[in-house]
Amino acid sequence: MPSVIHSWLRCLGLALALLGVGSVQAAGDAEHGKVLGYTCLGCHGIPSYKNVYPTYNVPELSGQHPEYLMAALKEYRSKERSHATMAAQGGSLSDDQIADVATYLAGADTLKSGGAPIGKAPEKVATLCVACHGLDGIGVTADYPTLAGQHEDYLAQALKEYRKGDRKNAIMATFVTQLSDADIEQIAAYYAAQRPALRTVTRRTWLYSAR
Repeated sequence: MPSVIHSWLRCLGLALALLGVGSVQAAGDAEHGKVLGYTCLGCHGIPSYKNVYPTYNVPELSGQHPEYLMAALKEYRSKERSHATMAAQGGSLSDDQIADVATYLAGADTLKSGGAPIGKAPEKVATLCVACHGLDGIGVTADYPTLAGQHEDYLAQALKEYRKGDRKNAIMATFVTQLSDADIEQIAAYYAAQRPALRTVTRRTWLYSAR
């Protein structure tokens, strides 16, 4: 229990230092975001769509905290996250446009905590991850990403990128150095199994009449 409390306090302290006492609220226009974000659906609107190299499933975004998606897009824009396609996408957007796109991609039904966790949490989840992501994988505040039902291989890839320094985040940097490859695989598998789950963004479909 002391280790859990210590992790939570570290997570909270770093979050307050980085973000201020209040969370950044998403106030984007989802309808405008739909127009701006149509290219996003070429990857995030296709179930199990793969990043080419390294190969992994692109993340599910529907149900995610829009505030977190805003922060992620800004990190791609500022090159704090290393991904050529996402850096180009984020780099083309203003702060207001990012808020619109994030609000659209997250959708109206942000996942909520409340259900019992599925399975026994690995040791590193219980001691490191739970402070920000909960046992059920729902981000404890809007600034922390929800992980429940996210693709397992994407979660593993993201953790390895944080550990390698390809993603720069002061909070994550304090934790990922404590993870082995085996720890990462266990964490990814655990959170991928949690429910309710993040979903693929719904693409517009067209119905054609046979008449």
